[in-house]
Amino acid sequence: MRFLTAGESHGPQLTAIIEGVPSHLPLTAEDINRHLQRRQKGHGRGRRMQIEKDQVQIKSGVRHGKTTGAPITLVVENNDWKHWTKIMGAEPITEDEEKEMKRIITRPRPGHADLNGAIKYEHRDMRNVLERSSARETTIRVAVGAVAQKLLSEFGVNIAGHVREIGGIVSEQSSDGLTVEDILQRTEESPVRCLDKNAEKKMMDAIGEAKKNGDSIGGVVEVVAEGLPSGLGSHVHYDNKLDAKIAQGVMSINAFKGVEIGLGFEAARKPGSEVHDEIAYDEAKGYYRLSNRLGGFEGGMTTGMPVVVKGVMKPIPTLYKPLKSVDIDTKEPFEASIERSDSCAVPAAAVVCEHAVSFELARAFLDKFGSDTMNDIKGALEAYQKKAREF
Repeated sequence: MRFLTAGESHGPQLTAIIEGVPSHLPLTAEDINRHLQRRQKGHGRGRRMQIEKDQVQIKSGVRHGKTTGAPITLVVENNDWKHWTKIMGAEPITEDEEKEMKRIITRPRPGHADLNGAIKYEHRDMRNVLERSSARETTIRVAVGAVAQKLLSEFGVNIAGHVREIGGIVSEQSSDGLTVEDILQRTEESPVRCLDKNAEKKMMDAIGEAKKNGDSIGGVVEVVAEGLPSGLGSHVHYDNKLDAKIAQGVMSINAFKGVEIGLGFEAARKPGSEVHDEIAYDEAKGYYRLSNRLGGFEGGMTTGMPVVVKGVMKPIPTLYKPLKSVDIDTKEPFEASIERSDSCAVPAAAVVCEHAVSFELARAFLDKFGSDTMNDIKGALEAYQKKAREF
């Protein structure tokens, strides 16, 4: 299974094409829209969340509520496009129109792709860079991840994301002992998607303080996936290790700067006896681990325990307290321009991260059990689970 996305922040639409989804998967627009709505929630979001009410259109690969096995095309229209048709239109413009056209950007913002992308692709107008590098693209990635979640849910695999930390304020409530259903229920009721009510209030206050100061703050999110069989991924080649693929997927999210599996960096500060997960056996369920410190992975493969992934999001670099930069035309210093922005997008990032992990898990699941039809996959999964129990 693979996907491509296309579209700009202020273009007419965002598009994704997903290839390799099996036939006969029940799928409707509502299965996707509820996840798009989750992405738009969260204390600290900017004005664009009032402009865009994201809704998906399924353009191919689904007939009468079920996938056909053909590529699936998803489209999310940008409601703000009507204000950008002249600036972002695809048709050529005259020299006079080019002179009149506003919003040409020659001033790179620190922390963004502006300058590097402009140099690489020789763009004197850096709007050609920022439009595609914008986090707006995560909208369509959530739509893709929603399809992956729907697929996995048909086989008893469920996934949820939550916020562990914002601006140095850490949740004291971990996900240990909680089901994915518990996590989803609690985070949907929290403005910052946090499991800890005490930390929630402090996080909201910190976001408010950052906004008042014209600043932004980042944080840490965690994704938990339960119900996965052992053996997804492989130890045989570096590029088949599933935890590595998940790390790449998480790091590809805008503003993410680090990934941890299970204990992650904390493992460096503990002895081996407090890091590795002892193995036990039960006739009914087969092999299992007595703990889950390694986050559901050994040797690049799932162990059957819940997969636990954390991602670090830096503060959003578009600030209302501008940072210093240099104009690429005049080479004169200036204070970076202010674009519409959030003071904190960590709650939304928890949803985006959840869907990035979902896609990698679904892809590995299909690699293991086939991808033609839902019935074929079900039969292969049941046979494998029986073999693993009796091994």
